[in-house]
Amino acid sequence: MRGSGGGTAEDRHRYPFGLADPAYAAAHGYDKYAGEGMPAKSPVPQLSDSAYVVMNGEQPGAQSGAAPDANTEEEAAQLDSGLTAGGQKVPAGGCAREGYRKLYAPTKDSVDLLFTFGPASEAHERSRQDSRVVEMLKNWPACMDKSGYGGIATPYEVIEKAGLENDKGGAKAVTAAKADVACKREVNLVGIWAAVEKAYQGRLVEEHAETLALYKKQRDARFKLAASLV
Repeated sequence: MRGSGGGTAEDRHRYPFGLADPAYAAAHGYDKYAGEGMPAKSPVPQLSDSAYVVMNGEQPGAQSGAAPDANTEEEAAQLDSGLTAGGQKVPAGGCAREGYRKLYAPTKDSVDLLFTFGPASEAHERSRQDSRVVEMLKNWPACMDKSGYGGIATPYEVIEKAGLENDKGGAKAVTAAKADVACKREVNLVGIWAAVEKAYQGRLVEEHAETLALYKKQRDARFKLAASLV
């Protein structure tokens, strides 16, 4: 498993317990791109003024957020953007927002696309405050201190506290990563934390069972709709 010793939101979702794979640590340290570098993003095409209006539902240079918009496609049906292009009315929020609403928010009972991230994050935060995890997280820094990495309180701080921001895959980072993973194994960090977090996840699944069932039903419908458009 690729891992990270950083604390960004992306890292915490992808690697909730930080770096955990000894082979990856020995080969790449904390470089989550494995020496290949961050994937290049395609340049954003320049839109003509009329294309901008169609895409965004507002005139170029207009104050952002001032144009009419809607949270659901039901609401959008009652709104007039006041804009036209090619003799046709531009939907509220433009085609970008219309596409989102049709796929993810057609009706007022549509469950937010990101809903599941809420319970997932809550379970993780609850687990961090659990006495079993709190105790275990006292042992990991103590192990790291013995390995020469003092003053690092959590696995999310390794890159910053060890000064690895500019070379996450270099020799210094590899040495730190190997110590990090070894200490995690010594105190059974992943085993304890994952078990505790799983228990909290189960409780939250029960608490949100009705909403999650609706989310799954709507997600399946979204997949079918998206497949029909390809």
